[in-house]
Amino acid sequence: MDKFIAGYHQFRDSYFNQNKDFLKALMGRPQTPKAMMISCSDSRIDPGLKFGAEPGDIFMVRNVANLVPPYAPDGDYHGTSAALEFAVQVLEVENIVVMGHARCGGIGALVRHQEQSALDFVAAWMKIAMPALERASKQATGEAALQRACEQEAVKESLKNLMTFPWVKARVEAGKLAIHGWYFDLETGTLHRLNKSGAFEAV
Repeated sequence: MDKFIAGYHQFRDSYFNQNKDFLKALMGRPQTPKAMMISCSDSRIDPGLKFGAEPGDIFMVRNVANLVPPYAPDGDYHGTSAALEFAVQVLEVENIVVMGHARCGGIGALVRHQEQSALDFVAAWMKIAMPALERASKQATGEAALQRACEQEAVKESLKNLMTFPWVKARVEAGKLAIHGWYFDLETGTLHRLNKSGAFEAV
């Protein structure tokens, strides 16, 4: 914790003091991000470090394995869906990015069929990615290749699930919202973007 407190003091003495007017103005008006990003909770993956974004640029959601569940307005607790609804319906973001990443722990556990039944929530959550694993199993052999294929297929599955939300689908079809699939490999520092042919290509 001492490291984090020291980091706070460094932030306060440098970035905050250098940008006081900007931050005061930012907090004095409603947020107007142009993009929403859904990324993984993995502690090694920090989207804020990678894209030159300033405070207020990205409405950020992080969860295990950067998954978007299907539309299910059933009265249960849906954190990711609630954030998605707020971003699209209230903030009217113009872009949604689902960003997967290499060596994802959640996808790795799914690929290795690790038993997670002792956990209250993770096993059920990862079932969202089962169709991705099924597709990946037809494409790749070997654990490393299978995991990478599943990580990328999970991004595609989340994009597919996004379109089950009626207000996402309506805005996409009206040309008011674009959805994007990205895949980041921290070891190589490479960002891949899903192209129209359904393949991830380095940018």
